[in-house]
Amino acid sequence: MPLRIVVSRHSVFYSPLIATIAAGFLERCGLAASYGTLAKGQRSSKLLREGAVDIMQSAVSSNWRPIEAGEAGLPVHFAQINRRDGFFLVARHPDGAFDWHKLVGHPVLADHAAQPLVMLKYAARTNGVEWSRVNAIDAGTPGEMVRAFRDGRGEYVHLQSPAAHQLECDGIGHVVASVGASMPAVAFSSLCCAREFTTTDTFHRFLEAYAAARQWVRTASADEIAVAEASYFPEYSPDALAAGIRRYQEIGTWEGSVEIPRDLYEQALNVFETEEAIARRHPYEEVCLPL
Repeated sequence: MPLRIVVSRHSVFYSPLIATIAAGFLERCGLAASYGTLAKGQRSSKLLREGAVDIMQSAVSSNWRPIEAGEAGLPVHFAQINRRDGFFLVARHPDGAFDWHKLVGHPVLADHAAQPLVMLKYAARTNGVEWSRVNAIDAGTPGEMVRAFRDGRGEYVHLQSPAAHQLECDGIGHVVASVGASMPAVAFSSLCCAREFTTTDTFHRFLEAYAAARQWVRTASADEIAVAEASYFPEYSPDALAAGIRRYQEIGTWEGSVEIPRDLYEQALNVFETEEAIARRHPYEEVCLPL
């Protein structure tokens, strides 16, 4: 039976996971997988708890509020995907001298999902900007944000790639800042599963394939990775895919080992604590699996 992999978001930011399937690493470990995106109203913890999914792309922060609400049977996060925030600020006009203070007084189409918004606020604070001075607009889903920006709404839009770089390729916008490069490294996205799944042979074979794929996306050319993943992004141009992958490589998004580093986990707690998005700090072992 193929591994059932579901992601909370789909972008080249998650190339280590996508390449595990698309570039043949999983197959070489004797496994196959289905790949889908979390549907509106679905919760990763519930899907994993009910056995409907084997592996989820999520974030360590996704456990914290459910823990505080007393929810049991939460997934364990076992592998790091990204050690940098994967969002970009796209401006309507070129700006080779962008400064975060330029956001003040201008409409910003900001992703209002929990972690992206918390990280954006923290990046602004890190760069000396009080978030209350930013005119942050909730334009809906990432797709709706892109459409709004294309229709002339907002001076800036806050997107992952390839959406951000497709706007640039189309001459609609200009990538002026990486949120991830504008703040400290952090445990941003991770893979999680039910705790009992970590004892299986399938889990260990998947982890072997994933580690090889993650190493490959760090070192292969962006164009080569874009070709391998192109079928997963039929609506985007090869240039936009490669540009996004290249930028993620440049800022060290996929550096480090597969294990979720304790210091980056603590930094994620720092971000959420600073922005008052959690009630207390949560121990590493409560959320993560040391490898």
